[in-house]
Amino acid sequence: MELLDNINKIHTTEMGVKRIQKNLGIDVEPVEYCVSKIKDKNALIERKGKNYYVTIDGCIITVNASSYTIITAHKLK
Repeated sequence: MELLDNINKIHTTEMGVKRIQKNLGIDVEPVEYCVSKIKDKNALIERKGKNYYVTIDGCIITVNASSYTIITAHKLK
């Protein structure tokens, strides 16, 4: 899986940090948090167009497939 092969390239923007923390209700470092979720053996990773969508533990993490930027993450309703 290409996303897992490039796990060390995953990052986010300054605005992304705040958005991810707010959306997931976390106060830990969001990139490390999301990477740990992406690496989880129960994570469902799907590529749709230019993004990867990782579904795990009631949340979805959206990662750009070319830059490996975490765009957003949010809880499933």
